[in-house]
Amino acid sequence: MEAKIRRKETAKLPTEYGDFDAIVYEDNKGLYHFALVKGDIKDKDVLVRVQSECLTGDVFHSLRCDCNKQLNNALKLIAKEDGILLYLRQEGRGIGLLNKIKAYNLQDEGMDTVEANENLGFNADMRDYTIGVQILADLGIKRVRLMTNNPKKIEGLEKYGVKIVERIPLIIKPNTTNKNYLKVKKEKLGHYLEDKGVVE
Repeated sequence: MEAKIRRKETAKLPTEYGDFDAIVYEDNKGLYHFALVKGDIKDKDVLVRVQSECLTGDVFHSLRCDCNKQLNNALKLIAKEDGILLYLRQEGRGIGLLNKIKAYNLQDEGMDTVEANENLGFNADMRDYTIGVQILADLGIKRVRLMTNNPKKIEGLEKYGVKIVERIPLIIKPNTTNKNYLKVKKEKLGHYLEDKGVVE
């Protein structure tokens, strides 16, 4: 696998979830990706969340998606037992912020998230997890307990040698705005959202 990342800088980052080592990586396109590492991660099956960037959800708490709640729940779990959160610059399932907002307009006209991406000329999900794999390798991690509902994320990590020893669901109670978004995740993208009656 061709090297796509370089470690650039590390600093301490105190947060409401505890103290982390914040590590910045640069990829071959000049984008910066982020690893938050808490506690002792050596020689264990490490708790890991791979979070793709979602400005609207993570920062502005958009009700269209479940990204912010998944991010916060993952950080709460990491705070309890140490682990890693990878924050990858893959906005809008990999189509970028501008196209994501264009997709929002198409969704407001009646399309679902998959249809909107495809109408713009993209695949339903354009994300690539090789950068996450390389960051984990740089951190010396080969076996993880992965917090995810997304089977493609599991495939994307295992394809390059990361062993997923356990999948930990991040189940979010739907709101009236994102209920159909979650239904599409389950029915069209195969996400594991059957737990706790997330999709009726």
